[in-house]
Amino acid sequence: MTKTMILSSLLGVSLIAADYSSIIESPDATAMIKKDLLSPAKVYEMPKECISSDPKVIARGSFMFHNLNGKKAKGKAPEGLAKKQMKPGKTYLPGDKIPHKQYGNCVACHNIEGAKGGGNVGPDLTGYKSMFMDSGIRDNAFVFQKIADPRVDNANTTMTINLTTKLFTTREICDITSYIVSDK
Repeated sequence: MTKTMILSSLLGVSLIAADYSSIIESPDATAMIKKDLLSPAKVYEMPKECISSDPKVIARGSFMFHNLNGKKAKGKAPEGLAKKQMKPGKTYLPGDKIPHKQYGNCVACHNIEGAKGGGNVGPDLTGYKSMFMDSGIRDNAFVFQKIADPRVDNANTTMTINLTTKLFTTREICDITSYIVSDK
């Protein structure tokens, strides 16, 4: 029994004393941090034909505003939107899973007409058109920029940076902007 304990102790010491540096992964933290950092705030120019009163555009904007992602999105996606979205440049083979489209879930932070579970973190957008647009206090380009990259006038914002991070395309931001500034 004593021999067994001595052998066990020696074996344990040799395991502790061994050099494992060649098998332990040591990622470059600096490169990882740089990859995760956001690029600086960017001013975006709203496309000329961005804002629309077309009911199909408003429906797409509303759908994105009120839903988080395609998997849990409520109701059928309106014409021009899909609950799943192929990643640009990726080739999909038969049987490959196509990822669910990430939507805005703006309603998690903002209240707006017809909101279910409207948040109270961001500004209340109820009556936005009459309060800000019709009065001339804000314009369509302001709303577009706030959705595209809100850091331009608020470096400490907690709002999602949508165009800079490519969460949304320019067209999708136009659709959401059209919905926010529309009559409801």
